[in-house]
Amino acid sequence: MTSSALPPTVGVLGGGRMGAGIAHAFLISGADEVLVVDVTAEAAEAARSRIAADVAASVERGKIAGDPEDWTGRLTVTTDRATFSRCGLVVEAVPEDARLKAEALTDVEQRLAADAWLATNTSSLSVTELSAALRRPERFCGLHFFNPVPASKLVEVVLGGQTGEELAGRARGWVEALGKTAVVVQDAPGFASSRLGVAIGLEAIRMVEDGVAAPQAIDDAMVLGYKFPIGPLALTDVVGLDVRLGIAEHLASELGERFAPPQLMRDMVARGELGRKSGKGFYEYPEG
Repeated sequence: MTSSALPPTVGVLGGGRMGAGIAHAFLISGADEVLVVDVTAEAAEAARSRIAADVAASVERGKIAGDPEDWTGRLTVTTDRATFSRCGLVVEAVPEDARLKAEALTDVEQRLAADAWLATNTSSLSVTELSAALRRPERFCGLHFFNPVPASKLVEVVLGGQTGEELAGRARGWVEALGKTAVVVQDAPGFASSRLGVAIGLEAIRMVEDGVAAPQAIDDAMVLGYKFPIGPLALTDVVGLDVRLGIAEHLASELGERFAPPQLMRDMVARGELGRKSGKGFYEYPEG
């Protein structure tokens, strides 16, 4: 059943919102097996539930046909990283922390077959720096998926300083097999999408902070005036203010004060107003 472009078995490290979405994408695109590894049994079970819900939604929307259980029958969720040994590709999707990602990638690579490929889902960290401790950096690249993965049509393929030409071509093929569009970029702070997206989001937050306009007015201006599919503040709620704060801090350290997070953003994160996942950000999200 595997698409000719996809490895028969694809692994995902981390079953949170992004990891589950990535696993869902490979599952419904025809990989023979998708293997998700998470840190605890509870986290693994939560990942299984997320993926099953996404698969059921895809069936309901007519994106795929058949019984959802037939699709999830090709899903394996575990806490055992040793199972990655049977994967042709593993995508790391752990939280956006450079040390955590580097340690995870080094550990996973040791478990892979010599001909397997490895990718990171980082949205802003240097792919070249993440590959520094890898034995086969030529078989490593960035695959920056966007949230929510099932609805997004874009994947940034990020080429590190030592990413091989063969992998660059294969990565484009994987993205196309997922029914998405690949945008290939060289490794640079924030790549293309995060750098521009965060810049717009930060300025929108500064406008709220300065009392220029209410969040809805700012978002409406960009949606109606510039044809954005979603306003920058609503998008920040979807991504998570804590996630965007971390990206902004990283970009500020690399590119300067123009990416310095507004105090309003820091205050909201400190209060736990993280966006959709907490029920409140620039907008409120009642449960259910």
